Order: sequence, then structure tokens, then C-alpha cells
Amino acid sequence: MRVLVVEDDAELAEAIGVGLRRESMAVDVAFDGVSGLDRATLTGYDVIILDRDLPGLHGDQVCARLVDDGCRARVLMLSAADTVEDRVDGLGLGADDYLPKPFAFDELVARVRALFRRAQPALPPVLAAGDLRLDPARRRVTRGGRPVELGPKEFGVLELLLAARGRVVAAEELLERVWDENADPFTTAVKVTISRLRRKLGEPAVIETVAHTGYRV
Repeated sequence: MRVLVVEDDAELAEAIGVGLRRESMAVDVAFDGVSGLDRATLTGYDVIILDRDLPGLHGDQVCARLVDDGCRARVLMLSAADTVEDRVDGLGLGADDYLPKPFAFDELVARVRALFRRAQPALPPVLAAGDLRLDPARRRVTRGGRPVELGPKEFGVLELLLAARGRVVAAEELLERVWDENADPFTTAVKVTISRLRRKLGEPAVIETVAHTGYRV
């Protein structure tokens, strides 16, 4: 999952970024409305966490522009204001969800995951293929009932492959959706991560390499 955090409080923005990366999400961060809108326009994010009170370009304006431009990302608006009118205004601008500050990080993660599911074609809460099970909410993977311990990138790659439901996923797509904007496009990170995944998941192999195309479960 690729997430953009647009928040002018640098400490909070970085804390959200670190926390979501631990949840196997690829996260980019912007600290003002103008740069946030630029990034959202150039990159296909799944979810945008958007602070309402932004410098440069107000969060309301950013949200309205995203809707006008047909942005497909789901928008979770953050604000210190928590009246009913504020929530109604935020949702009326086109935001998909509204979370008042301060908030519990676990709730933020749950809302981001819920928005991601809403953007996908009816994904089940637990992704499965054969005896392989992946529970995104609990960040738990089992194979034949046996727990499989995965790192954040391994988990993210497997989640994306299972969500594709047999579709071939290109290495470039995996790099874009699981890593972030700082990833080197010429890196072997995807190949190395797939190799580790195969070793941890064991036999029979569940991840297939499709020559010159990508990978699929």
C-alpha cells in the first residue's frame, strides 16, 4: 500500500511515517499543501492522510483540487477541530474519512486499512491461496497453520501479490507500492525480497516468476 502523509508538524508527520512503515506500508511525506498536491498529482497513492490546516495551500483546497482532478486515492483528513460542522465540512469537500487530533495510532492504521479496502474490488479481510493465509489487520501470516515471521517489505510484497488474485504483478509495481519515492529504480530489492519470501514460505512454492513480466501467486 502506498500512502502520502501531508502534515506541517514535521515531528508528527515523521512519527506517522515511521509507524506506517512498520505496518508494511510505503510512505512519502510532504509538509505543506503545495508540495502535497504536487506529489499526489504525480504518484498513484492508495491513501492520502491530509492535515486540514496546512501552510501554502489549505488542506480544504488540496482536497477539493484532488477531487476535481479525479484523484483515485482515498483521503483521510486530520484536524484539531472536532465539531460536527468541521467533520461535515471536511467530508463535504470530498474527503473519505475524518479523524480529529489527537488520535490513537492504532485507530489511524485501522482507518487507513479500511480506506484501502474500500478502494479495492471487494477484497476479503483475510487473503488466502491454498494453505497460505495473510491477515492484514493482525499482520499475521500462516502456511498450513504454521506462523510465518515476515519483515515489513516481505509482508507488503506478499499482501500485494495475494490481493492481485493471480494477476501478474510487475517488479516496477511492487517497487512503487511497497517501497517509497526514495527507492532506486535499478535496485535488486524486489528480487532479493521475493527470494527471502520463497525461502520463508517453504515448499511447495507459491510465488511464480513470469519471465520478463513479473510475479504472481
